[in-house]
Amino acid sequence: MNISYKWLKKYIDVKENAQEVADRLTSLGLEVDAVEEIQTIKGGLEGLVIGEVLTCVNHPNSDHLHITTVNLGDGNPTQIVCGAPNVAAGQKVVVATLGTKLYDGDNEFVIKKSKIRGEESFGMICAEDEIGLGTSHDGIIVLPNDAVPGTLAKDYYHIENDTLIEVDITPNRVDGASHLGVARDLAASYRANGENIEVKWPSVDDFKVDNTDLKVNVSVENTEACPRYTGVTISGVTIKESPEWLQNCLRSIGVRPINNVVDVTNFILNEIGQPLHSFDADKVKGNIIVKTLPEGTKFITLDEVERTLSDKDLMICNQDGGMCIAGVFGGIDSGITENTKNVFLESAYFNSVWVRKTARRHGLSTDASFHYERGCDPNICVYALKRAAMLIKEVAGGEISSEITDIYPNPIPDFYVDLTYSKTNSLIGKELSKETIKNILAGLEIKILEENGDNLKLQVPAYRVDVQRDVDVIEDILRVYGYNNVIPGTSVKTSISYSTKPNAYELQSLISEQLVGAGFNEIMNNSLTKVSFCDMQTTYPIENAVKLLNPLSQDLGVLRQTLLFGGLENIAFNRNRKNANLRLFEFGNCYRYNEAKKREGDGLSPYFEDFHLGIFLSGNNTDSNWFEPTRKMSFYDLKATVLNILKRLGATNYVVKENNDDVYAQALQYESRVSKKVLAVISVVSPKLLKKLDIDGEVFYADLNWNNIVKEVKNAKVKFEEISKFPEVKRDLALLIDKKTTFAELEQIAYETERRLLKDVFLFDVYEGKNLGADKKSYAVSFILQDKEKTLTDNQIDSIMNKLIKAYETKLGASVR
Repeated sequence: MNISYKWLKKYIDVKENAQEVADRLTSLGLEVDAVEEIQTIKGGLEGLVIGEVLTCVNHPNSDHLHITTVNLGDGNPTQIVCGAPNVAAGQKVVVATLGTKLYDGDNEFVIKKSKIRGEESFGMICAEDEIGLGTSHDGIIVLPNDAVPGTLAKDYYHIENDTLIEVDITPNRVDGASHLGVARDLAASYRANGENIEVKWPSVDDFKVDNTDLKVNVSVENTEACPRYTGVTISGVTIKESPEWLQNCLRSIGVRPINNVVDVTNFILNEIGQPLHSFDADKVKGNIIVKTLPEGTKFITLDEVERTLSDKDLMICNQDGGMCIAGVFGGIDSGITENTKNVFLESAYFNSVWVRKTARRHGLSTDASFHYERGCDPNICVYALKRAAMLIKEVAGGEISSEITDIYPNPIPDFYVDLTYSKTNSLIGKELSKETIKNILAGLEIKILEENGDNLKLQVPAYRVDVQRDVDVIEDILRVYGYNNVIPGTSVKTSISYSTKPNAYELQSLISEQLVGAGFNEIMNNSLTKVSFCDMQTTYPIENAVKLLNPLSQDLGVLRQTLLFGGLENIAFNRNRKNANLRLFEFGNCYRYNEAKKREGDGLSPYFEDFHLGIFLSGNNTDSNWFEPTRKMSFYDLKATVLNILKRLGATNYVVKENNDDVYAQALQYESRVSKKVLAVISVVSPKLLKKLDIDGEVFYADLNWNNIVKEVKNAKVKFEEISKFPEVKRDLALLIDKKTTFAELEQIAYETERRLLKDVFLFDVYEGKNLGADKKSYAVSFILQDKEKTLTDNQIDSIMNKLIKAYETKLGASVR
C-alpha cells in the first residue's frame, strides 16, 4: 500500500517528518517497507523544456522522419530529427535536451547527440508516454499556443515533490489500506501520548439530489454474496482529463490517471479504502441485477479477455447479461468512455470468500479484489458513494439524478467485547491509566458502552474483523501504546526446571542426522494437498479431511491426512527425470476431522493434528560394481531403518501386528505394549495407488507417529547394567507352520513363554516347497539364551527349548522338522 505523505496530511495534523511517521506506523503494526522521495512524475521532468517548432521539413533520406528547428528560449534554434507524424511548424512542444534522463518503467536512458540517417539531432521532441504524462504514443505532445518557449517542463506541469511511504499491509489489517485508515491509526497513537489530534474526514453534508431524472432500479438476488449494495446516478458529465490536483494525488502513489470519473473512483479507494465501480448508465439495459449466471457463460472483461464464468461467480447484470464481475473486474461493454454522458456509480459490500474464490478462479488480482478479499467496512458504502458523487460533480460536471439506492436487508452487526482493566494491564505487563486506555480505544473508533468499575463493555466496528475477543482489543491497545514503552522490570521471577530427557525437537534433530548419515535426503511438502487423493483410496477418505473454506484450487483444497502422497509425488517427479534410486524422509503435521468427536460448544473438538515422520525407499539399494551386483531396495531395508530409529530412541517395548489399510500391499504395524498406540507402520505401497500416480517401480513407505513415539520415550526408563560374565547360548529350531503365520507371532509366543532367560529371537531362513504340504512353510529360528548370574546347564537349556516347542505346537499347530 503506497501512502503519499502530502496526501496523508490532508486528514491529520502531522507534526513529524515522513521518516518519523514511517517509524511510528511500523510500531503500530503497519510495517513500512521503504520511505522514498518522489516527484508526481518520475524524474521530475528534469532537463525538459517547452519549445516552439520553427521549421519542419522532410528528412532527405527517410520517408517518415522530419528535420525540425526548435526555439528553446535561449536564442539559438536547435536542430532535432523527429519521427512523429503530427509534428509541424508553429507547434509548442516538450523537448528533452541533451543529457536528460528519461524513464521506461525501471529502465532509464539518456538523451545524447546523435546522427539519424545522416542528419544531426540535438534532443528529442516527446510524446506523452516517453515522459510519464500518459500512455499515448500516437504522436508528440502539442501544447496550447500560450505556452512560453524556454519554460521548464516541471514548472509548466507544476511537478510536486513528495515522500512515498510503502506500507506492507498484513491480511488482517485491511482497515489500514487507505490514507484515512493510516490517519486513524496515527491519531490513536498521538492520543495515547496525550495529544488531542483528530482525523479530519471529508464532509459530505453538502450532498444533495439535484433531480430524479435518471433512476436505475437495482435488485440483489444473492444476498449471501452481496450483503449490501448502494448506487446513485450522475447525469450530464463530461469525460476529460482530471484536474491537476487529482492527477498528482494518483501519480504520487503510482496510479496512472485515466479520466476524471475513473480517477475519482481510484481516489476514493485510496482515500477511504472503499472500492467503487462506475458504469456508463446509457449502456445499462433495464434494471441492474446482482446475481450469478449459469456455469460456462462467456464474459469479456476490460482487458479484452473472454472468460468462462462459474455459477459461483457473482455478477452485476442487466437484462442483456453480465456487466461486471462483482468486486473483481469490469466488463468491456459497460465501462466509462470519452462518449459517456451519464454515470451509474456503485458502492457495495461483497462477501470476502466469494470475491477471493472468483479472483483465484480467473487468475485476477485487482485493487478492488485486494480490499474485498480481506473484508471492507460494510457501513461506509453510503459515505463513500456521496463523497465520490460530489467529487464527480466537481471534476466532470453534471447533476446527481437519483436518490441513493441502498439494499441492506441484513445489516452486519458490530462486535461486542467485555474487557477488564486488570486483564489489560496484566497481559501488557505495565499499569496503564484508565484515561490512556480510553483515549486509545476512542482513537481506534471502539466505543465504550458501559463502564462498571474494572469492567468495560465495548462495541468494536464491523470493519475490524480481526478484533472479536478481549485479547484482540488488548493487542490493539498495546500496539498503539507502543511495545517499546513497556520496559521489563529489573528482576525476573521464574522457576527453573532441569530435565535429562531430550525434547521432541532434539529427538527430531537426532533422527534427522541419523537418516542423513544413512544416505537419506529430507523433503518438505505443502500441508495443503489435492482433494483427488481422497478419491484414490478409502483409508484417508474425504469425510476425514480438514477442508479449506476458501481453497486456492482443487490441488490445494484440503489439509493432508498422511505424508504418503506428498512423498509419492516427489518420487514420481524424480523418477520421471531419471533419478530412480531414492531414500527420502519428511517430518510434518498431518490433520484429520472426526465428526464423531464433535462436542457442543467446542468448535475444535472434531479436529486433530499429529506430527509424523515419513520414510520412503525406491529403486536400487546398490548399483552393480566390481564388488557386488545390483540389489534393489527391499521391505527389509526399510524395516532395518525403522527399527534402528526405534532402538536409538529407546522405544523398543512394542508388539507387531498386520495392517490392512488399502494404501498398502503389505504392512506391519508396531504398537506400544504400554499405551497400545501405534508407533510405526512399515509397508509396501499398493501397486494400484502407484499406477494412479504414474510410478512404475516398487515404493516402500514407513509412517512413524512422532507424537506417540516421543511420549513412549519420555515414559521409558533407561537402565544400565554390567556386561554379563556368563556366556550366551544359541539354539535353533526349524518349525513347520501355516503360511498365514507370521514371524511376529513366533516372536511374541517365545517371549511370553520364557521371560527371564530368553534374550533374542531372530529368523535366519524361510523355505516353501511341495514336499512341505499345502499352505505350509518352514521357518528356521534362532533363540539366544543367557543367565546373568551363572552358566546355563544343558538341562536348563533343554527345558526351555521343550517349553517353546510345546507352546508352538499348542498355539500355532506347529511341528519341528
